[in-house]
Amino acid sequence: MTISSPLVVVGSVNADIYVEVERLPIEGETIAARGGQTFPGGKGANQAACAARLSYPTYFCGQVGQDGHASLVKDALASAGVRLDHVTSVKGPTGHAVVMLQPGGKNSIIIVGGANVAWPRLEDGISRLTSNAQHLITRAGAVLLQREIPDAVNLEAAKIAKGADVPVIMDAGGAEGPIPDELLKCVTVLSPNETELARLTSMPTNSLEEILQAATKVQEMGVKQVLVKMGENGSVLVCDGAPPIFQPALLAPVVVDTTGAGDTFTAAYTVALIESQTPAEALRFAAASASLCVRTKGTIPSMPERKAVLQLLKEHPVAAESLSMSDEEGLKTIEGANSKAN
Repeated sequence: MTISSPLVVVGSVNADIYVEVERLPIEGETIAARGGQTFPGGKGANQAACAARLSYPTYFCGQVGQDGHASLVKDALASAGVRLDHVTSVKGPTGHAVVMLQPGGKNSIIIVGGANVAWPRLEDGISRLTSNAQHLITRAGAVLLQREIPDAVNLEAAKIAKGADVPVIMDAGGAEGPIPDELLKCVTVLSPNETELARLTSMPTNSLEEILQAATKVQEMGVKQVLVKMGENGSVLVCDGAPPIFQPALLAPVVVDTTGAGDTFTAAYTVALIESQTPAEALRFAAASASLCVRTKGTIPSMPERKAVLQLLKEHPVAAESLSMSDEEGLKTIEGANSKAN
């Protein structure tokens, strides 16, 4: 079956090994965990599963290893409704991550790249994406990227998308190094959190004013729009020729696990954009999706369904708003809007 204008996610897939601890161990210390489980995850797989759960046709392009974790993650993606036609198997282990989950949903993560970083060149000696995957990208509604696969793969996908006038949305999470300038020039929307934004720009991001200044610097690198995720402080979208748009967070009554919140937010925003929602509407949709995500343990298992997102939006009608004020006033607006939203 051919799907017109699907979302194409090119990215990582992991087995997330959860270890529940009261606190992180110090150097040389061994502590006992309260429990442990293995869930499917990886930023690319998370975002693909989220989009599919939100009832949007979604393809995933990625790699798994030749081990038991491969079946775990592929089965989870298929159960979420993700098309796996472009998932390939390579020698070595499937990517995996150790997630140290502390009370209140706080987490620390260690990633083992595995198959995610072992993209071989194909017969032509140049491409890493198959000809079928390349064709799929040219007819996509959008391409969604992250930084847990090699920059060369992201660049190849982004160039193909840009050449076909397909929007490229890139989550800045993953690798800590700088994003190549050539890649940034292909990105329509870059979505970092405050820490990632500070790392990319070498600028402070401790206040709204600093965040907006850093986002402007990213635009100067060639990115059209910058969507900054600020956790419980909401999000802000910076676009050329328009005031920044602020969206309050919809705080969950109980936070269980924040691991998949950023991936959920980025994927939901992308789905809303493909569906021709306005940026403000897309921000609300993403905020509601992320709020539902943090209420369940695991990443892919926590991705919400569209029906639940729409219901939460009915219960919390606070809309996004444009910002055209000083930093101090802007921060007051954020605090006030968050208290109203929750």
